[in-house]
Amino acid sequence: MRTFFEHFGKIFLMIKGGFTKPENMRVYWLEFMEQCNDIGIRSLPIVIIISLFIGMVMTVQFSYQLVSPFVPKSIIGTLVRDSAILEFSPTVTCIVLAGVVGSKIASELGNMRVSEQIDALEIMGINTKSYLILPKILAGMIVVPCLITLAIAISIAGGYLAGLFSNILTKQQFLFGLTNGFVPYNLFFAMVKSFTFSLIITIIPSYYGYYVEGGALEIGRASTTAVVVSCILILCADYGLTILLL
Repeated sequence: MRTFFEHFGKIFLMIKGGFTKPENMRVYWLEFMEQCNDIGIRSLPIVIIISLFIGMVMTVQFSYQLVSPFVPKSIIGTLVRDSAILEFSPTVTCIVLAGVVGSKIASELGNMRVSEQIDALEIMGINTKSYLILPKILAGMIVVPCLITLAIAISIAGGYLAGLFSNILTKQQFLFGLTNGFVPYNLFFAMVKSFTFSLIITIIPSYYGYYVEGGALEIGRASTTAVVVSCILILCADYGLTILLL
């Protein structure tokens, strides 16, 4: 328990130290845009591939489970839509991003700490928390919800293609199920989850990378620990938000 509060306090102080007035807004803006590119654009291929196959697999599995002739096939479109919005797209995508983005952030900051680049920046009078960590957090808060929105659309499109090309259901049946009984609140719930997960994906790896001590071996351990802790916290937050908001 003491270790938990120690980590929590250091994370709080790290974030608090990052919210200071930038010395040079242009430099910070360039760093922010670079992080948006790293977290968002470079993660697009894996997000697209995962989302497409998740939607396709959901359609095939739902058609396999719905064996009763009394259940209309259009319900498959409804199940794909709700499953993609409520759970699969936000949670699975963010777990993948925790591995891709989180390991990069932790190893990048850890390498800077071990090679004393962070110490050099602090000697120059630069607030390293606001210059190195805050742009990552802000970029994640903006880019990750955009990636989740795209993942939802691609998952639904993948489900549509799988149903169409495998003759599981017709275009009209899928579109009817897709639009039938839609609840806009579900999209709000997905955005709340993606916003919360984006904080976990950026803050936890930044913490483990920024405070790493030792050499190359410790950087690898910090990167692995950051990914594991981020994934566990994402699952815990997923359960907590589901209980609170649904």
